[in-house]
Amino acid sequence: MTLTADAATAAARTEPLHTVYRPAHPLHLFRTVGMLMRGPKDPTMLVDGSTLWRAACTPEGVATLALRQSSDGAHATAWGTGADWALTQLPRLCGADDDATGFDASSLTAAGHPLLAEVARRTAGTRLTRTDLVFDALASATIEQKVTSYQAFGAWRVLISRFGERAPGPTPRPMFAPPVIDGWRRIPSWSWHRAGVEPPQSRAIVRAAERGRRIADAVLTAETSDDRDRVLTSLPGIGAWTAAETRIRALGDPDAVSVGDYHLAHQVGYALTGSRVDDDGMLELLSPWAGHRQRVIRLILASGVAEPRRGPRLAPEDHRRR
Repeated sequence: MTLTADAATAAARTEPLHTVYRPAHPLHLFRTVGMLMRGPKDPTMLVDGSTLWRAACTPEGVATLALRQSSDGAHATAWGTGADWALTQLPRLCGADDDATGFDASSLTAAGHPLLAEVARRTAGTRLTRTDLVFDALASATIEQKVTSYQAFGAWRVLISRFGERAPGPTPRPMFAPPVIDGWRRIPSWSWHRAGVEPPQSRAIVRAAERGRRIADAVLTAETSDDRDRVLTSLPGIGAWTAAETRIRALGDPDAVSVGDYHLAHQVGYALTGSRVDDDGMLELLSPWAGHRQRVIRLILASGVAEPRRGPRLAPEDHRRR
């Protein structure tokens, strides 16, 4: 039996591709790539034993990545039409572009924060990942505006599972890649509502999707963080917090600070001074590490230092019951 050209192409797409990324730097795969996971039931990512699975909608189509770390590097297997792109992008996903030049962990000790210097030593293999998938990062960050993580992760799970594309390959459980940019635009209003996404956030994503490819290209080609922020915040409903979160996830920006976060300023202030500060105070405290402020924030988050709770957690507000 002779396969037609279309059938042969379809069959070839089911065959996995393999590569091994051998970094020139220490790498902790799970700590580096795992920060992209949006909650324990994220349909785009899961950890199964020693394998990290990730589904993505690449510029060349959907791809599934299975990543394992061993003594000789990060072993990657990819399925789907976007497999070539995913393997080509793999080094950046694993932090190859993370340039720590100008950051000296000993400066943390000199500034009176030896615990953070010790965390930097213990987590030396943690790199700043980048996905190069700007719109996915923008959409997930917008969903997380002004709600609890529990609400945001639940909405992400519902929307991706319903409107994303089933991930190819032998995934341990059904996984889904986010929709293509135009797919976000076509999600009906009632589906956003049922997922628990409030109208300002859903409108912001839909409007961004109307210019999504142009926005993504402009962000990727912008030369500075300020230029990227100007592109992102030109979109209705996208402010400084969402722009910073997009830069962190899509571009691995080492200096991005998510101003306007409900908890971050308090946590940074408590870790560095023992007291809460506001956003201006946080920026002042981080100023000695300009260019690497996100790197210091990651160390603070990894340190486990947190202000003792003085009251109950913020109760999620479900607008669907109104």
